[in-house]
Amino acid sequence: MKFGVLVFPGSNCDDDAVRVLGEVMGREVVKVWHKEKNLPDVDCVIVPGGFSYGDYLRCGAIARFSPIMQSVIEFANQGGFVYGICNGFQILCEAHLLPGALLRNANQKFICKNVFLKPMTNDSALTADLDLSKALKIPIAHAEGRYYADDATLQKLVANDQILFKYCDSEGNFTEGSNPNGSLLDIAGICNEGRNVFGMMPHPERAAELELGNTDGRGLFESLLGHVMA
Repeated sequence: MKFGVLVFPGSNCDDDAVRVLGEVMGREVVKVWHKEKNLPDVDCVIVPGGFSYGDYLRCGAIARFSPIMQSVIEFANQGGFVYGICNGFQILCEAHLLPGALLRNANQKFICKNVFLKPMTNDSALTADLDLSKALKIPIAHAEGRYYADDATLQKLVANDQILFKYCDSEGNFTEGSNPNGSLLDIAGICNEGRNVFGMMPHPERAAELELGNTDGRGLFESLLGHVMA
């Protein structure tokens, strides 16, 4: 399985993704500069975190129009797997590959800390092998991570089982205090209707090695590897 990791001006988690996929998971990985017009031959595209274009205008709004994104959109529409993390999630929403939007955190501040997530479904390549009863400790680092969508979209996400992760406490309970940014329905990650495009605000690539003191994020990559090519 081969991964392509997009790189925009301001990306700062591209090397983290390359390390986890290449050195930790042992897969072939190539970086793809945002000005490229065509994707290389890959099985999955990673849209990493960071501050693409300095987060000017609106997070992800400029990156969405980078030349490479047209190829990413075509790749996704043809069933290719695309996985956006943090700023990558914002970019995928701006590109309308995922529904909804990421707004300014409810406290109007940048938040950088460990939070807990509860996987909500096994019906996706990203979550297929995760224990739905276990809360995962995964770090966040964002100022615009508050998931928002209109009521009709939220109802559709629930009905179609498209909510992949919700913020929770360490025991897996959904409380007011466990939602760090005010996301509607405590949403931390979703997929599209075709279940081949995933987006989440927390950073599993920062929690995938023993040296970092946390391997809760590794299971997402293991699941993805096990099911993208299945």
